[in-house]
Amino acid sequence: MPTPYDVPAPILISKLAKYLKDNIDAVAPPPWAPVVKTGSHAQRPPDNPDWWFTRCASLLRKIYIEGPVGVSQLRSDYGGRVDRGVKPEHVRKGGGAAVRKALQQLEAAALVKSLGNKGRVMTKEGRTLLDSLSTEIKKDLEKEVPQLKKY
Repeated sequence: MPTPYDVPAPILISKLAKYLKDNIDAVAPPPWAPVVKTGSHAQRPPDNPDWWFTRCASLLRKIYIEGPVGVSQLRSDYGGRVDRGVKPEHVRKGGGAAVRKALQQLEAAALVKSLGNKGRVMTKEGRTLLDSLSTEIKKDLEKEVPQLKKY
């Protein structure tokens, strides 16, 4: 059975984001989502109006692959360089509120659970969801590229 390790991340994240938007009511953008920056390194809010679902899908994939993982490590993953004009650039972590709120919503949807101070891990339902989407993606890719059947 294919897992998120076996399929391209951008395809999995976009398909998972669409699934979260259409089927899971517990995951919804908070009222501040359209106007907030994703961190101090960003100059503007995201252009994609559905960025919240993409972020939640990306978080699910990261927790599946790297879990247990905490908010601080996820902030580092979503950070970037801050432009300081003529001075050298410095690395900044991503915004914590967006990561925390998304994780809380994923916990409410029973896709992720907390291990206290160790971080968050996938639940059985979350693993099943990602595995089934990965299987669908792999079947679609095998139709396009028949050589992938041997993997």
